[in-house]
Amino acid sequence: MTHVVTEGCIRCKYQHCVEVCPVDCFHAGPNFLVIDPVECIDCTLCVPECPVNAIAAEDDLQPAMMQFVALNRELATVWPVITHKGEAPDDAADWDRVEAKLQYLEMPERRV
Repeated sequence: MTHVVTEGCIRCKYQHCVEVCPVDCFHAGPNFLVIDPVECIDCTLCVPECPVNAIAAEDDLQPAMMQFVALNRELATVWPVITHKGEAPDDAADWDRVEAKLQYLEMPERRV
């Protein structure tokens, strides 16, 4: 089992979780973080650090959030590892409680 960053992180990207990760399994995109499932050791240290509760154990995900398992796996292969907490977006607090944010995820262009 691994942990997964879910929709709550989109456009918030606070990065508190990065500082406590002992294996550097977080990867950063333009407005979202993901966890590399190969690197995650399921230590749970990141879970309480997330101010928007966007990190969950894969086994605890609701059916609507299961798509984030594949999304974390995919994006961890293309986004760079992040090892230190950076600045959250200026408008992060405006997005804390917004639901249905998947449409705002900035994805890399896919090669054909």
